[in-house]
This record gives sequence, structure tokens and C-alpha cells, in this order.
Amino acid sequence: MDIYHVIKRPLVTEKGTHQAQKSHDATNHLPARGGAFAFEVDKSATKAVIKQAVEKRYNVKVGSVRTSIRKGKRRRVRFKMGKTPDWKKAVVVLHADHHIDLF
Repeated sequence: MDIYHVIKRPLVTEKGTHQAQKSHDATNHLPARGGAFAFEVDKSATKAVIKQAVEKRYNVKVGSVRTSIRKGKRRRVRFKMGKTPDWKKAVVVLHADHHIDLF
């Protein structure tokens, strides 16, 4: 899988912006937290592939990767019920001296 097709888009949400701006020192009981960035990724991508793609694409050092598969929501389309597609979310925690300037 090509690293440019692993990451679909960054997730710019209120929670994601707060996690990205939170410093490593502010979370002294969990030293790995802080500096976390969320991305929508390909459903078949593993944590190792996501880590490699973020490191090469944004030139940063990744500390850890957390993933979750988000189920699609039910939506009404005219007279029928439909469903939005399932998607995979990855939260990437960077080392303390690295930052991505997207958020």
C-alpha cells in the first residue's frame, strides 16, 4: 500500500484541536499523552503502516498510534433508510519535540 493512500485526511475537530495543542508537561500522570493528532485512514491499514506513513509524510517522530473503526450512521434517503460507510480513525501521538502544523 502506498503511504500517500494510507492517510485520507486529517480530522479537524474541537477535541482533536485540543489534543494537538495540549503539551506533554500538562499530562504528568500519563507521559505519552499530549501532541496527539487524528486522521481518517484506510480501513486495511495497520498501526505500523500508519506510523510509517505519518513519519514520512510529515517528517516527524511518532510515539504511538491508537486506532478505532467507526461504524457508519443510519441516514434516511427519500423513502428508504441508508447507511454511511464505516471508516477507520487513527490518533497519532508524537514525541515531545515534534509537531504537525496542520491544526
